[in-house]
Amino acid sequence: MVVGNGLLARCFESYNNDDRFLIFASGVSNSKTKNQEAYLRETLLLEKSIAEHPGKIIVYFSTCSVYDPDEKNSAYVKHKLNIEAAIQKLASQLYIFRVSNVAGKSSNPNTLLNYFFHHIKNEINFDLWANACRNIIDIDDVFSVADEVLKNNPPSVNPINIASPFNYTVKEIVAAIESFLNVKSNYIEVDKGSCFEIELSVTQTIFQKKQTKTGAEYLASMFAKYF
Repeated sequence: MVVGNGLLARCFESYNNDDRFLIFASGVSNSKTKNQEAYLRETLLLEKSIAEHPGKIIVYFSTCSVYDPDEKNSAYVKHKLNIEAAIQKLASQLYIFRVSNVAGKSSNPNTLLNYFFHHIKNEINFDLWANACRNIIDIDDVFSVADEVLKNNPPSVNPINIASPFNYTVKEIVAAIESFLNVKSNYIEVDKGSCFEIELSVTQTIFQKKQTKTGAEYLASMFAKYF
């Protein structure tokens, strides 16, 4: 069964009738929020879902932002780590997938690409973190990797990272969107951000079997698919 109704939940709807798993895809939609009530709602819903479905294998989606030195002390990352620890105590069988920035059809204005596309298309000023890098993965690839892991890898308390092999500087992402839209963006460059590595030993082989694009081609394919 699947809990949630957002982008991840819709992508995993084929698991709705699979009684082995509880796919928990009902998280906080805005990673920048400091609203503790939003985090508490997710925590309580997760605890309730696990309690009501004993024996199911729990699948939870966390975030690769835990590796970002600029985000590690954010309310969102602390919440995700607390949830991971709670699941490890509450569930006897589990998968924790730490996912990078997801691209897909979504009305959520807080996703990375939706934010940039909205601001650039509408010529709205924004701050560009000059030193920041981001990893973006197609939602269909998130499903492909997770689906193969769920079918072929035993449950484990150790989180599994799901990200693409490609890291982009924020400048590269913005420049690619400008080229795609044929619009010049309006931003202020600030001396903030950093690049960080995401360990992909479990998922890289799966990803590469399904994707043969270069980094630039992969980014362009997501723009064409979703924007």
